Amino acid sequence: MVSFGLFGDQGVFRSEATGAAQVVAGRFQTGPINVEYNSKKGGNATIEPLTRSLQAAANRLDAEKDVLFLILTSHGSPDGLAIKAGRHTETLTPSRLGNMLAKTGVRHKVVVISACYSGVFIPRLANPDVLVITAADANHPSFGCQDKARWTYFGDAFFNVAPRKAVSLKDAFLDARSLVRKRELREHFEPSNPLMAGGANVQPLLVARP
Repeated sequence: MVSFGLFGDQGVFRSEATGAAQVVAGRFQTGPINVEYNSKKGGNATIEPLTRSLQAAANRLDAEKDVLFLILTSHGSPDGLAIKAGRHTETLTPSRLGNMLAKTGVRHKVVVISACYSGVFIPRLANPDVLVITAADANHPSFGCQDKARWTYFGDAFFNVAPRKAVSLKDAFLDARSLVRKRELREHFEPSNPLMAGGANVQPLLVARP
């Protein structure tokens, strides 16, 4: 499993990347975990290290039977995910991430993206072998990225609350989507509309441990 907090100016992305990896590892039998995050001073959660981390993780997996799990948390825009490590900035686009994932050679993948406008990644990534879960659709922001927060709204619902009782990733997503919608309505935010797409061949492989 690979989990990257991409935007270093706010600590919530470091906290979410770390916490999400722990939760997923606890609920689903995952192999080695690689967590990287950026800070205001710098960091290794940038495109080239992400490419290497995905390949390193893939090299330890059975390309046909195992599932490569990727978690990304950051600010997002209609262009993709913002990466900020000290003074270094770049954007991870859907096509770039799609190419990176394809090169791993692993058939089954899960990609969870916690960011505004993260639905922009679905058309490029989602297919029967790739399950994509996003905190928002392509046209809306998501919420909760305050610096001192432990989780974003979606991260709290999907990683921190829902998996404790859900038996599958789909159940966790449906619970999280409902929790996020209620919180946004309560706080008078326009709904972010979390999405789940693809993954018909992946979901049977993901059975949560009790």
